[in-house]
Amino acid sequence: MPTEARVKNGSADSNGAGLRLARQARGFSQQQLAGVAGVSRQAVSAIESGGSDPSLRVALALARTLGMTVEDLFGPGSPAPLVTASLLAPLGAAGGRVTLAPVGDALVALPLSGATATRAGFLPAGGLATPGGADPGHDAAGAADGTAAPAHGGVPAAAGSVWPIGPPRPTLVVAGCDPALPLLEAPLALLDPPVAFAWWPCASREAFRLAAAGLVHVAGVHLRDPGSDDAAGAASDLLRNGAEILRFCSWREGLVLRPGQAGGVAGVRDLPGSGLRLVNREPGSEARRVLDRELAEHGIDPGLLPGYETAAAGHLEVAAAIAAGVADVGVASEPAALAYALAFVPLTEESFDLVIPAAHAGSHEVRAMIRALSSRWLLDQLASLPGYDASRCGEHLATL
Repeated sequence: MPTEARVKNGSADSNGAGLRLARQARGFSQQQLAGVAGVSRQAVSAIESGGSDPSLRVALALARTLGMTVEDLFGPGSPAPLVTASLLAPLGAAGGRVTLAPVGDALVALPLSGATATRAGFLPAGGLATPGGADPGHDAAGAADGTAAPAHGGVPAAAGSVWPIGPPRPTLVVAGCDPALPLLEAPLALLDPPVAFAWWPCASREAFRLAAAGLVHVAGVHLRDPGSDDAAGAASDLLRNGAEILRFCSWREGLVLRPGQAGGVAGVRDLPGSGLRLVNREPGSEARRVLDRELAEHGIDPGLLPGYETAAAGHLEVAAAIAAGVADVGVASEPAALAYALAFVPLTEESFDLVIPAAHAGSHEVRAMIRALSSRWLLDQLASLPGYDASRCGEHLATL
């Protein structure tokens, strides 16, 4: 019995990569593309995952729907089509390198520049920014109708055009300030199939905003008590469609100083008049909130602290500035202080939690993260970092 002809100009993987990029470039979900083309969503999914070659009938239907020829869509060596991606930050100059990650049915671009460009070396890029930067003619989901579609929390997200360097890989995108988050990369890479990892370092407030806008799978944040009405309300304001909260780890937060300058400093009350230069964290960060709380409790005017208006981007950045002599004191985590052999004056205990919007809770990437959180390798790595408490890593804390 004759079988239906199948398109095999390239490998199944290359067929899938081309179809996925073409679909996302036009803002279609798999279901939308399947509906317009008159094929099943399962057929689209199987082709994109590399599990199946399209039949000639399916290939013709998909190419016609996408406004392409079968050769352009499934041919070998075809250049990747330009895609529209939601931006976590401005793309900058043309040719700027980005991490390109699927989040839901959209693509998200994380610029690889400044603090996000390196973790002790250049990171691999998934694409290059095109001339013109942000693309006002496309919405965050990739539509080209000139409208600005709201993201998950009703927050519009800027969009820009990117030339992919190869097909986007399944990638867990996490925003948050904890420098231990990149430890998730190794256990995620060992899964079958593997999941890549992208970390956007930022303060809790910004992590919440990005999660509410549908730009990240997970927001790493500080919550006073995830079960309390105040904490649940704060998260629900941004994640109106619900969320799951998991514990990552805990640490002490406090003043970080060079050992030779720690004498006589028992707390924030000793800073005014000390001549010590402060390196502060950005507004919306937990470290800045801790400092402001201590200043208010002791009736200290922030203007009395030289350097109060500075804004370092993370715990390790605060410690690095102090170790380099750029500043004398700052508020950061104890693990950051210990990593640079600096003195530490504890101010409070902190927990760092992972907030997962309901829209992504069942995604392949989040399910992979939950598996990684319980891996022996990750737990041993966190335990090896002085100052970290990972005893409750992966514990489910609340459903909002």
